[in-house]
Amino acid sequence: MTVYVDDAVHLWRGRRWAHLMADTLEELHAMAARLEIPRRSFQDKTSGAHYDVPSELRERAIELGAVAISRHRDREQVRAVIGIAKLQGRGEHS
Repeated sequence: MTVYVDDAVHLWRGRRWAHLMADTLEELHAMAARLEIPRRSFQDKTSGAHYDVPSELRERAIELGAVAISRHRDREQVRAVIGIAKLQGRGEHS
């Protein structure tokens, strides 16, 4: 099982943000806790269960074992990870 973090490309409030996703919600919440991201920041959406992380936390997530995935280089893998996150957001996957 794996936790993933995509490219920090989304600009919001003067910072670049990435998405933290995982094979399971348990892993996702555990990594968020290790990053000290509050549970209230969890985005349980049909577009994909995830946490938004600023670029500096993205780097920390990678240090803690998250797999960096790029929407530019790893398109098939990104599609698969987002597919799992969408199922999780719909309550169809752990």
